[in-house]
Amino acid sequence: MLRLIVGGVIILLGVPLRLSNGQPTGSALSNPRRQPGLPSLRKHLQPFLGVNFTHKVPQTIIIGVRKGGTRALLEMLNIHPDVVVAKAEVHFFDWDENYRKGFAWYRAQMPASLPSQVTVEKTPGYFTSAKAPDRIYSMNSSTRLLLIVRDPAERVISDYTQVLYNRKERHKAYEPVEDILVRNGKLNSRYKAVQRSLYDVHLAAWLERFPLHQIHIVDGDLLIADPLSELQRVESFLRLPPRIQPSNFYFNQTKGFYCLQSAGRERCLDQSKGRPHPAVNGTVLAQLCRYFRAHNTNFFRMVGRTFRWCLSQGEGQLIH
Repeated sequence: MLRLIVGGVIILLGVPLRLSNGQPTGSALSNPRRQPGLPSLRKHLQPFLGVNFTHKVPQTIIIGVRKGGTRALLEMLNIHPDVVVAKAEVHFFDWDENYRKGFAWYRAQMPASLPSQVTVEKTPGYFTSAKAPDRIYSMNSSTRLLLIVRDPAERVISDYTQVLYNRKERHKAYEPVEDILVRNGKLNSRYKAVQRSLYDVHLAAWLERFPLHQIHIVDGDLLIADPLSELQRVESFLRLPPRIQPSNFYFNQTKGFYCLQSAGRERCLDQSKGRPHPAVNGTVLAQLCRYFRAHNTNFFRMVGRTFRWCLSQGEGQLIH
């Protein structure tokens, strides 16, 4: 009976369907007029179709940055029928205790995939790890890397916000962000969140191993405002056929950002995403932006493009 059901599913997925108006809606990946949900449905059903699946080390890794939108990028990429993603952050290349487990262990953490599919893993801690570039290069020097960046000052506040909410949930004490960022009237540049936003410093280590054409920079701010355009650029970088469509996104007025719909399912990122930031004094933000200015300029030069960062830095303002 199971074989009959599976056979029927294969037929349904392999034969074009016809709507009431007689127009065919495709099903094969090569059919550009296919029903948008079918490829994703096919991907979810593949484990039951007896196809020869294997676990592969990822051909693509989202290396960072923390609080830059890595989870959103991964979930959006997962819409594509030729992409499979590791759901959890593996921390293989930045945590010694995991790296010692070996590549067989790492491969086992990846989802089963077809030979034609691209496996993607994301661990934002890789970007700032001194060991990750060499380790990934040793695994596969052809690995394609995705780096999603956003306004570095805003990223610092997001970083603080995550820690703030975690401490509140555990009923632990916490310091206001201004007290952490400013010590004796000077910016606390040793604060880890500030160090993580020095994109040029960390990228330099990656460029010692990987040429820039193997590293695609995703604009995290634009991914929020216009996800389709950014995803289409990623598709091109990964040499994937264009399968992500406008119908895969809808704006959620309550949450204030885009959610996803695929294979008849709608889903938004969990409630930990898009948390409101605490109000931050504009003078402190201006100090952050002044500190990042030279680093940002250097980063723009390194990647050959510019970003609209640190635009809200008026004295005495409050940002949210």
